[in-house]
Amino acid sequence: MKAFLLALVLGLAPAAACAGDITVLSASDVKALTAPPARGERVIALWALDCAYCEENLSALAKLAHDHADMELVSVATDSISQRELIRARLANAGLSTLTARAYADATPERINFLIDPGWGGETPRTLVIRADGSRMGISGLLNAAALSRIATP
Repeated sequence: MKAFLLALVLGLAPAAACAGDITVLSASDVKALTAPPARGERVIALWALDCAYCEENLSALAKLAHDHADMELVSVATDSISQRELIRARLANAGLSTLTARAYADATPERINFLIDPGWGGETPRTLVIRADGSRMGISGLLNAAALSRIATP
């Protein structure tokens, strides 16, 4: 029920907030995804199937989100939704099958990249932090302890 209500608040289709499933992310969904949360922070973990460091980042972010009740973590695979089963298997192998997960559903993924974060060149892993006050922070590459400490607000 909590996931359904969160989906309604964010303006997402209810399936988009169901942990464990991979749902589409189209250009029209980006505005709701990147809107500031009511409290805390929304962390969008952008990753790809061919990314060497993405699982490590996702695992670190999942632990961080588990330790911070006001943090919402959303996994966004920059791969096509047509690779849903591969994405699902990769998340499951990393022990992350309960994350809210999205995958691109647009013929021009660069467009979605730009809509999500205009300062992002498309490299993965990319972590976008959106705080309740509207501030944003983007981090590219493997997250270290210093970067993780900047993500979670005290």
